[in-house]
Amino acid sequence: MLASIQGANEIVALSRAIAPRSRLLLAGALASLIAASFATDLLVRVAASVVGLTLVALIAVLWLILSLAERAERGAERSVALLTGHDATPCFTTDPQGHILYRNPAAQSRFGLAAASLNAALQDHFTSPASVLYRLQSRAMKAGAAREDVVTRRGHTRLTVHRIAEDRFLWRLDEFVDRAVSGRGAEGLSLPMLVVNKSGVILFTNEAMRRLLGGRPKRLEGVFSTQNPRSGEVLEVSGVDGPVQAILAEISGAGDRREIYLLPVSDRPAGAQIVEDFEDIPVAILRFDADGSLRAANRAARDVLDLAKDAHPMFHDLYQGLGRAVMDWLDDVVAERHSGGSEVLRARVGQPDAFHQVTLRRYVDHGRPGVMAVVQDATAMKRLEAQFVQSQKMQAIGQLAGGIAHDFNNLLTAISGHCDLLLLRHSKEDQDFADLVQIHQNANRAAALVGQLLAFSRKQTLKPERIDLREVLSDMTHLLNRLVGEKIQLHLAHATDLGLIRADKRQLEQVLMNLVVNARDAMAEGGTIRVETEALTLHDELRRDRAVVPAGDYATIRVVDTGTGIAPERLDKIFEPFFTTKQPGEGTGLGLSTVYGIVKQSGGFVFVDSTPGEGTVFHLYFPIHDAADEDIPEPAREPARKIVLRQGEGVVLLVEDEAPVRAFASRALRLRGYTVLEADCAEQALRLLEDPALQIDVFVTDVVMPGMDGPTWVKRALEARPDARVVFMSGYAEDCLSEEQGRVPNSVFLAKPFSLNDLAVTVQGQLH
Repeated sequence: MLASIQGANEIVALSRAIAPRSRLLLAGALASLIAASFATDLLVRVAASVVGLTLVALIAVLWLILSLAERAERGAERSVALLTGHDATPCFTTDPQGHILYRNPAAQSRFGLAAASLNAALQDHFTSPASVLYRLQSRAMKAGAAREDVVTRRGHTRLTVHRIAEDRFLWRLDEFVDRAVSGRGAEGLSLPMLVVNKSGVILFTNEAMRRLLGGRPKRLEGVFSTQNPRSGEVLEVSGVDGPVQAILAEISGAGDRREIYLLPVSDRPAGAQIVEDFEDIPVAILRFDADGSLRAANRAARDVLDLAKDAHPMFHDLYQGLGRAVMDWLDDVVAERHSGGSEVLRARVGQPDAFHQVTLRRYVDHGRPGVMAVVQDATAMKRLEAQFVQSQKMQAIGQLAGGIAHDFNNLLTAISGHCDLLLLRHSKEDQDFADLVQIHQNANRAAALVGQLLAFSRKQTLKPERIDLREVLSDMTHLLNRLVGEKIQLHLAHATDLGLIRADKRQLEQVLMNLVVNARDAMAEGGTIRVETEALTLHDELRRDRAVVPAGDYATIRVVDTGTGIAPERLDKIFEPFFTTKQPGEGTGLGLSTVYGIVKQSGGFVFVDSTPGEGTVFHLYFPIHDAADEDIPEPAREPARKIVLRQGEGVVLLVEDEAPVRAFASRALRLRGYTVLEADCAEQALRLLEDPALQIDVFVTDVVMPGMDGPTWVKRALEARPDARVVFMSGYAEDCLSEEQGRVPNSVFLAKPFSLNDLAVTVQGQLH
């Protein structure tokens, strides 16, 4: 039906466009006929007559079109009436200027017939209807339709507009009455209250407020003589019998709404009723004297703070400031140096580790200044904030560690690689040989530190397998005894019913060694270290230290020492890289961060309990992975093939953006007899491959490069050269490549830093 309405309106628009031209045609026809009647030349008379009659016929056609247009317009109006006449929702049609052309019976009943424009009809329905209507009509002009929900005094209204013609709009107003306020029992509350939106429009008033004001006010300015009423302050209310003093208490409602309660002041009559109303307010409210002693607290406040009805503690006995002393804040409010505002404080009473959002406002009672506090529970918000801050901090440190590791791996590749080249030209008898060996060994030590950074950032390459913790600990017994020394006793206790876990055996051994070494260093005078395993079944999820351990079966490891312990303020930092309590030169601060990264990357959890002077316990949780849980059996490992280095034959395309790494790799491969073509980016490599006569046997490419990355350009190159082999290099872990590499045939991964022999063996293995 909307399509027919649009068609009819298009005809009307066309008729309006050609109507002025019909008058010009009529004048031309009359002029032609008059000229024909007075002409003496026969040809002129005939020509003028033909022109005049043609114009008359054209005028007749135009008048017919105009008649059809008027009929179409009447039909369009009937169609709109038929479409919306029985609709219980108010509907209007308007022109571009907002003048009402039609309103259905529901609109007439709801808004009357007096308003000539839609803006005038909705003037008392919600705030600033002109801006809302203009915004919706502009969007409908572009998109054909628009919709918006606006808050009204009765609830909210959904305004929908459709453009049904070039100069006509159909509006629909769906009203939703909000019963949330009355549902809270505010209508029967003897305390005056109202609900207002962010624009100051009053949406609801209870019976007590209507009696006080003598009616239903429209805006907040009509209720208070104060321009900017603040919660907790004594202000003047424009009552029906004259100004009334009241204390304003405000809480945030749903959306942008504000709930405002009027609390009676002490000089009003009916003092018993004042106490009763203050007691039943569903908001925790406390009143303090200027010295900070509690004067009164309603029932909600006593429940939150677990206070007796006759208790009068000091403000600083109830709350602990997070940045400054709470009494300084209260003194500033009393002295009007500070308007009050809200702060999140830790509660000293009530529930443990509870946080409250406390809003203070100054008020005067019998000439004595005081402070009113409105309290809201913020424990959940503070807990989420702490979890978010901690996760963001650990994520940022992990990203930084991973980026540093990548850059250092490039540097170490160049250092150790060129050192390898120098060692090829020096025999053991040369006086520089020992120095080169020292450089090479220290480069390897630096590579090990970088590997620990990758472990913390959970970007190292793991090779997980199903392992038995008892076997791992049994194999490590001799090594751990050597690590702890003679002053410390090491006891290992194994549970008999442990299941299999899935982890990288080498990395798990690194975790245990780091924890045992950490425990050893905490017992300089000797002591005992116990490594215990236990099978644990969690029937409900375990929440601890801002982590959630799902319910299920776990194999747990406990490393217990009798050392100096860890101070409580340091427990949250022990897993951060480079955080250490040891003296300079005694450690890097990467041991526990490595433990954290490996356990997390293996799908486990790590917690710590410590008492200063008594010792520390580290708890490791690993989910059980029984053989029956595995859908695909682990493939049998192929025996390692011994590759004998020999002079190579073939063409290698080396793509590396780091010039020192590229220089070392190209020289190393040329020393092995390979022909090497170099490119500093993927785009240059693809340009080299445009030559069809160029034969390439192996692509040796970095993974992460500016512009196009390694896997992307390799996949393009393999479309024309499917037989080429691929060696991917990266300072990141293999995980950064696994998804893409799985789609690249005949490819292997070479982690940086690599030695000359590592590179030669990898390339030779691809060619043979």
